[in-house]
Amino acid sequence: MIYDIIILGSGPAGLAAAVAARGRDKSVLVAGNPWQDSPLARAERVDNYPGLPGRTGLALLEEFYRHASGLGADFAVGKVLALLAWNGFSLTVGSQVHQGRALILAPGVVRAAKYPGEAEYLGRGVSYCATCDGMLYRNRPVTVVGLAPDAPQEANYLHSLGCQVVYVAPRQPQGLNEAIPYVKAGRLAIRGERTVTGLEADGALLPCAGVFILRRAVAPTDLLPALETKEGVIKVDRRMAASVPGVFAAGDCTGGPLQVSKAVGEGHVAALSACEYLDLQDRPQAAPAK
Repeated sequence: MIYDIIILGSGPAGLAAAVAARGRDKSVLVAGNPWQDSPLARAERVDNYPGLPGRTGLALLEEFYRHASGLGADFAVGKVLALLAWNGFSLTVGSQVHQGRALILAPGVVRAAKYPGEAEYLGRGVSYCATCDGMLYRNRPVTVVGLAPDAPQEANYLHSLGCQVVYVAPRQPQGLNEAIPYVKAGRLAIRGERTVTGLEADGALLPCAGVFILRRAVAPTDLLPALETKEGVIKVDRRMAASVPGVFAAGDCTGGPLQVSKAVGEGHVAALSACEYLDLQDRPQAAPAK
């Protein structure tokens, strides 16, 4: 199905957006990592959320989730690997592709720093999605930078396609195919000319045609490069509208203060703005004056 609104992120901003959008009778898909993985879930006590003092972050999030799911929001749990903005929005979660007419970004803060050469060669040998791009490298040498729990499985998938895989990570992976060489390294840099030619791992060059960097989460600006940012956060207006038409953002990804109430409020505004955007899209166009 094609959802009215896809929400990337299942923290307080994303769940608040889902509640508000369902209140306007829009179909909603919340996509991303499990809500239990939100940083809020690790808070031992939250005393500054109005009306509900003294809750643990986990208990507060569980109530948000129950509210959203009880109103009929759907959930796609997994790492968001790719995003295409064309005729709406197509979001790849694991091996599934979901479509929506509007998009709300509420992924929190993706704190991982980029490796040297990563941004320069994105789309020219650097990829974040083995499922999306693996077939391009069949019978060619690739390296997998394993920074997520499912990275060994993704490397195994590339190996099954016929890619010549080398797995690079700071720690020994669990579940990696024994036929895939493992290189322990932490200091990494992508090297290339017009396209990627190798990965430098702790000073040693590993020649390859592609580098798959598999983190727990991918930054929204990597998924949607046209997204405008300011001082490292997504730039939005008072309606929480981003620079790409049909895209809205809420929560920590728009900047501080990093507070639950701020995230919830922005999620609500973003959802109402997305609903208004869709209503305008659905409104019959007036016939041109003769």
